[in-house]
Amino acid sequence: MYDNKKTKSNNDSGPKKSPREPAFDKEAWNPKTTIGKKVKSGEITKIDEILDNGLKILEPEIVDVLLPNLKTDLLLIGQSKGKFGGGQRRVFRQTQKKTKEGNKPNFAAYAVVGNGNGYVGISYGKSRETVPAREKALRNAKLNIIKIKRGCGSWQCNCGNPHSIPFKVEAKCGSCIIKIMPAPKGKGLCIEKECKKLLEIAGIKDVWSKTKGQTKVKTNLVMACFDALKQLSSMRVQQRYCKNLGIAEGAIEKEEAEPEEVTKIKVKKDEAKETAKPKKEAKADAPEEETMMEIIKKKVKKQEAKKMTDTGVPKKEQTEKPVEKEKEEKNE
Repeated sequence: MYDNKKTKSNNDSGPKKSPREPAFDKEAWNPKTTIGKKVKSGEITKIDEILDNGLKILEPEIVDVLLPNLKTDLLLIGQSKGKFGGGQRRVFRQTQKKTKEGNKPNFAAYAVVGNGNGYVGISYGKSRETVPAREKALRNAKLNIIKIKRGCGSWQCNCGNPHSIPFKVEAKCGSCIIKIMPAPKGKGLCIEKECKKLLEIAGIKDVWSKTKGQTKVKTNLVMACFDALKQLSSMRVQQRYCKNLGIAEGAIEKEEAEPEEVTKIKVKKDEAKETAKPKKEAKADAPEEETMMEIIKKKVKKQEAKKMTDTGVPKKEQTEKPVEKEKEEKNE
């Protein structure tokens, strides 16, 4: 008999994973621009020195050196075709050109780059094949990186920590208009999914948003969101409002505890453990010291106390009544 069921071979181990990108090698890098040469020699150690002076980044390796913990992601701007996969979102948007020779396909991709701590970049890449389109998008996104401001501009929170944005911003691209507003701590990112990826990589945790226009065109919507983030750094704020809004521009360094403070915390924990040990030992030794008679007496006392609460009559009266009845029965 012929069996229609497909049998899995030993070689079929599920879907193949995409190969990892090789780590950046600084020594093998041969810079061509003056900024690149300064970065490799160690004259420029922070990316703020480039962005604050309004200099252009012309080599993506500069960002790889100055921001080592860089995160990358691709946005779902395309749509799959076919009987079973139609309508699902894809990373690549495919278009075709009609010629005498036939249809010539073209692929486009949007890439987002950031370190999750105040730096973000986004850009567009297209090619005749998928892999070159993705590489172009990542390269252009690194060249288009910016520094943003974060803060706490929500009157419901007013905590002073840079978990949201300091004030509302609005931007437009095509027919898409997006307005981003500060939200209280713990609210989350109340925004469209693709814009959410952009804000997460930028390091923003809580936000509200409103959109208008043809928001199904994801390319225009995402670029409008990126233009709104640019306004955060371009808008000037008076110094008296900076402390109340908790404005922080660029990266935020985590405060590390001093070694003396760490030793004090350890000593307090050890003291607490030592004080807790004798109490546990006393509880463990208690049943050995007590005899069985003492345990029985405690149980009897508890039972008598319960009877008192139920009847409301003192113990002596309860014991005297039955004795008097016995005497009367004997006399009779």
